[in-house]
Amino acid sequence: MTVPPQDPPDPQGPQWARPDRPVPPQGADGPAPPASTGQQEQQMLGDEAVAEAAEAARKHSANRIIDTSSSRDDGLNKCPRCGSTDIHYSLSAKALYCSYCRHTWNEENAEKAFGLDSSIADLRGHTLASGTADVREDLTTMTLKCQGCGAEVVVNVEKELQARCHWCRQTLSINTQIPNGAVPDAVLPFQLTREEAVQRIDEFAGKRKTFALGRFKAEFVPDNVMGVYIPYMVVDGNMHAVLRGTGEVTTRQYTVTRGSGKNRRTETYYDADVYAVQRAFDLLVDDLAVESAQRYDTKDNQQATNNILGAVQPYDTENAVAYNSNYLKGFTSERRDLNVRDVDDEVEDRFLAIARAKATPTVGRYDRGVRWEQEGVAVHGTRWVSVYVPVWLYSYADSAKGEGSLVHYIAVNARNGTTMGSVPVSHPKIFAVACAVGGVATVVSAVLGFSWFLMG
Repeated sequence: MTVPPQDPPDPQGPQWARPDRPVPPQGADGPAPPASTGQQEQQMLGDEAVAEAAEAARKHSANRIIDTSSSRDDGLNKCPRCGSTDIHYSLSAKALYCSYCRHTWNEENAEKAFGLDSSIADLRGHTLASGTADVREDLTTMTLKCQGCGAEVVVNVEKELQARCHWCRQTLSINTQIPNGAVPDAVLPFQLTREEAVQRIDEFAGKRKTFALGRFKAEFVPDNVMGVYIPYMVVDGNMHAVLRGTGEVTTRQYTVTRGSGKNRRTETYYDADVYAVQRAFDLLVDDLAVESAQRYDTKDNQQATNNILGAVQPYDTENAVAYNSNYLKGFTSERRDLNVRDVDDEVEDRFLAIARAKATPTVGRYDRGVRWEQEGVAVHGTRWVSVYVPVWLYSYADSAKGEGSLVHYIAVNARNGTTMGSVPVSHPKIFAVACAVGGVATVVSAVLGFSWFLMG
């Protein structure tokens, strides 16, 4: 490969920049440096911005906490019209519903209620909503004083956030953001009904029953679906991204024939110009969602296909409402057990992946591709919010395998209906079909070969 002394033509199209405020193109491409120059590496465009972002992060090292806890006292969550505590979430009305006066309402949009909708470009340092506080494992019970009759009721906060007063039968709710991961900043309510979820799960499994285990087909009951609130961290990020590497542009393509007879082969060769490529740009990320419950960690799915939860994203988290425990009534909820520091590496990896994707349209001129060798993001500021998102979940464990059985999940995004999951397959069926297809291909090849022989 050759390295031309002249600068290459600029790639077509502008550099990717902030979506809300275009900036002039940043980044310069030039001939790739020799493998070893013996000289100090020249500072490239983007280094100064990275240094400024790092300095800004040091200046704003103290976390800013936004209090998103309810203004209500622990105890009675009352209907705003009649004062009843007999409240539940109605899927038909898509709202909280008072069983006494039939009034319906929803809590205020969380972003607007807590000032979480400010410009991402203005973020500096780390802003944390109070629901993202580190989890305390030692907090298991709380005592609520009923505001109706004065009785004291003990609630096991590991299992529930509401309880009935044993004297006056009013519903008592925990409104305080207790630091055990059970109370988020916001809730994204269910939209799809149970019947709609069952239909989608039935259709998903039906398309895959041809190769499914016979036991699964016999035991598949889509009605056994549960509505679950899954804890997520939703992150906004303001950063500066820098990508450096080498790109290749084809200058000549030719073929060379080697050997003779049965050993004759033709090989294709390329000549290419090699360039040093850099992209540096500001990057704003809005509502990046990462799971914050360890049991749904995609790194460990040896016993369950729990990684399917990521496949039913995205969620419209911008429509999440301020937390109210009545949204959880009639559903189960998973408690958050991962803190910000536990997921920040994954968040940074996601930021880098977004940066690579945004840079891709600007390097189309390099027809043999670009290999990024140095990449990083310097974070100006982030904002973290804990949100419950709704999922309809069907699970199946193959009882024939005993304790080592793999639990298969089918999940339905309860906001938009996106469905994904896994179905246990019968390997003998797959093998039989593969053999049949291979046999048919062999017969067809033999027939064609014999026909060509007769024609020759």
